[in-house]
Amino acid sequence: MNLYRYLLLLCFCISFSGAFAQKNSDNAYHIQIDLTQVKNDKVPVTVMPPAKLNQDEVVYNMPKIVPGTYSVSDFGRFVSDFKALDKRGRELPVEQLDTNRWRIKKADKLHKITYWIDDTFDTPKRKDPVFEPGGTNIEAGQNFLLNMFGFTGYLDGMKQLPYTLTITKPQDFYGSTPLKAVSTTATTDTYQIPDYVTMADSPLMYNKPDTTILDLGETDVLVSVYSPSGNVTSEVIAANIKDILEAQRSYLGGTLPVDKYAFLIYVPEKVGSTGSYGALEHSNSSVYFLPEMPEEQFSSTMRDVAAHEFFHIVTPLTIHSEQIGNFDFINPDMSKHLWLYEGVTEYFATHVQVFEKLVDAETFLMKIQQYIATSRAYYNDTLPFTEMSANVLGEYEKQYGNVYQKGALIGLVLDIKLLELSGGKYGLRNLMQDLGKEYGKDKSFKDDELFDKITALTNPEIREFFTRYVEGSEPLPLEETFETVGITYKPMATQLINSYGSFVPGYDESTGRIIIESTQGMDEFGKALGLKDGDQLLKWNGTEITPMNIRQLIGEELQQMKPGDDVTVTVLRKNKLKKPKEVTLTAKVQQIERTAPHYLQPNPEATPAQLALKAAWLNIKPE
Repeated sequence: MNLYRYLLLLCFCISFSGAFAQKNSDNAYHIQIDLTQVKNDKVPVTVMPPAKLNQDEVVYNMPKIVPGTYSVSDFGRFVSDFKALDKRGRELPVEQLDTNRWRIKKADKLHKITYWIDDTFDTPKRKDPVFEPGGTNIEAGQNFLLNMFGFTGYLDGMKQLPYTLTITKPQDFYGSTPLKAVSTTATTDTYQIPDYVTMADSPLMYNKPDTTILDLGETDVLVSVYSPSGNVTSEVIAANIKDILEAQRSYLGGTLPVDKYAFLIYVPEKVGSTGSYGALEHSNSSVYFLPEMPEEQFSSTMRDVAAHEFFHIVTPLTIHSEQIGNFDFINPDMSKHLWLYEGVTEYFATHVQVFEKLVDAETFLMKIQQYIATSRAYYNDTLPFTEMSANVLGEYEKQYGNVYQKGALIGLVLDIKLLELSGGKYGLRNLMQDLGKEYGKDKSFKDDELFDKITALTNPEIREFFTRYVEGSEPLPLEETFETVGITYKPMATQLINSYGSFVPGYDESTGRIIIESTQGMDEFGKALGLKDGDQLLKWNGTEITPMNIRQLIGEELQQMKPGDDVTVTVLRKNKLKKPKEVTLTAKVQQIERTAPHYLQPNPEATPAQLALKAAWLNIKPE
């Protein structure tokens, strides 16, 4: 052995020895999850606690509730064969206090905790299944979705200590995550994580890789897809969401507050236990559980959902309260600022598209109409938003959905008010940038001080806005707000629209198609088409009709047509022998008078000042 090789080997041995010694003495958790040892959809988890505990008892916690879900998950129910062991492998006394907590006695002798963890995806519907994007999946040789709050927990009083996480993986599997591995081999990945809140905020997905990386300046965006059928690919999704991500970067001033972001997308072949689809945001990533659908439709859906989730890099990543910065996973104290976390995020996701010229103003206003209509139809408009937020886990659980409706409208009204008070020079985007400078990822605001802080950064009139419309029960001043930007808003108005036929729609579960449930009350356009009871709708002007795109086809594309234009509808109709046959129906667009709620239209008599403010709001040239 030559001298160079000897010195190299000596250095390696010294480094290895030092690393091994540190691993057994540092004040950090060491977590091992073995994805190669799957038994009955369970995997083994080993938790090596921080340095020697100087106490007789300690409690190990699995989360009851996690950020972003606003519902009870009880991840402790997926734990089995829980053991606490000393250095010789002898079991220590353990008492399970409730679903999510285990008291370990003789804690000063604790060396490691072991247990098996089951996944949530296979939870029967009758047993309170977990919303899939916030759940876990264990499919041996196929896919592992690791929302880490579903795999590991923390000891009482030690949530802020660091974690070293080691994943043993199948040899051809790749781990997609916002985390950066400190070491990786063909069979293991190791990550270092500063605390449990960050651990819970950092999902991983392991499977044979289908990934694409987008370069957004100083930020790398990972798009990772697991699609058993192979019909949905990361390359296609990445290509379709790139422009909205670029628009968001421009919207936020050209730079993003993260250097890595991950989209983890699970595309099941059938609906899950909850019967729903959706996404769950994290600070540097988001997890999606979306159904297979035609490529164009999937891309459109993904764009809309991704636009919202990606904006969470602003809040709660950069701007959040103490309740989120140090989240209590067992008995959380909920923040009263869901208008900020979800409402402003949803508003930005919609506003960015018109501001950066991805959609026109008309399309934007149609989306705003949907927010107003849904909020007023399904939720309590006089319930103070701060009160709803603080009690969303209890009596106001059913009001939570309003964060995406009225919450977005609060963002809109606040944006326009700030622009009005500043002569179009300072809006909600500017406010969020200033709040980001004031606080940040590692500095939380106090819940009761936020409104006063915003007022100090902006204008005294803004405090009155929060007092009346967010803390108070007054409905948002929509008529007054829209008037300042040259738009007419009426809660109810009569207008001419292009008719879709006024038939009663239904749904055929066996085919997944929309049907004509009844032609009773059908108007002249429907009669001209010749629609009949039981017709299955196949195509509208050559585009396949699905439950996902029917609103767009008749609510947007049809409305853009002119009276007298030809409309072609293809239906599947049973003949006298009850054999289905495709039939093509045609008629010319006809208008009908319809009383429409929440009318929003540009005011042709808007003043120059109103048009100037509108131009600043929507980033358009003054009219």
